[in-house]
Amino acid sequence: MTIANVSQGGAVGLPQALKTAQEAIHLPEVQEMLRRLSQFKLGIFMPHMHDEHTGGFRPLPEEVTQVESGLEVSFQTSDDVARQTVRFLPVGWCWRAGASTASAVCEMDRSEISDDTEGYTKHKMISGS
Repeated sequence: MTIANVSQGGAVGLPQALKTAQEAIHLPEVQEMLRRLSQFKLGIFMPHMHDEHTGGFRPLPEEVTQVESGLEVSFQTSDDVARQTVRFLPVGWCWRAGASTASAVCEMDRSEISDDTEGYTKHKMISGS
């Protein structure tokens, strides 16, 4: 198996918080955390969004959650997402205000689940798929 290491050669043009994240992934202690997380099939990601006018990278604000639905990504207020726990499956977490908090979620299709069934069936797809 081949492992690819994708790199743009630097964090040019990123906000400082995201430059810090890009540089930190190479630190031995972060690599050790990543190795340990991999035992649980988890990884590390850089919470971010993009400026809707320029496309530039922006740190993901604490009050915003990245939402994947119908194979598209949007950004919603964290409070709105937190009130819909049945609808969304957390897939990314950040440490905020002293606790683990979902920062990325996938909208789930629960149409095939009866009221007495627990769990998720599949990811919500584009209408008509």
